[in-house]
Amino acid sequence: MNRVDQALKDAMAIDGALGVALVDLESGMALGTRTTVTTLDPILAAAGHTDIVRATQQAVTVTGLGTETIEDILISLTAQYHLIRPLRRSNGSRLFLSLLLDRTRANLAMARHHLHRIETGLDV
Repeated sequence: MNRVDQALKDAMAIDGALGVALVDLESGMALGTRTTVTTLDPILAAAGHTDIVRATQQAVTVTGLGTETIEDILISLTAQYHLIRPLRRSNGSRLFLSLLLDRTRANLAMARHHLHRIETGLDV
């Protein structure tokens, strides 16, 4: 199993995980996805989340917070959380993890902790 597959598998082991995608920010393309729900399309979510990451990065820049780094972005829906984590890559690639969580089963603090741990083990 390669590191991307392992990272996606680890993300799906987070309590409440419904789906996950590793996404290239430049193209908006998912490099890998996993889901447990047939009605959920993590590829479509990833495409929408790409625009959100870009807009958030632009907002950080135009508000003069350019030295700040986005750790994660949270979208709270009535039944789900969407947790988006831009990844810091030494090779300059711009990727992010998009994790969709069942709001009734997820613990956001633990999900954030696990995504950080997954990021440190991911080498793409």
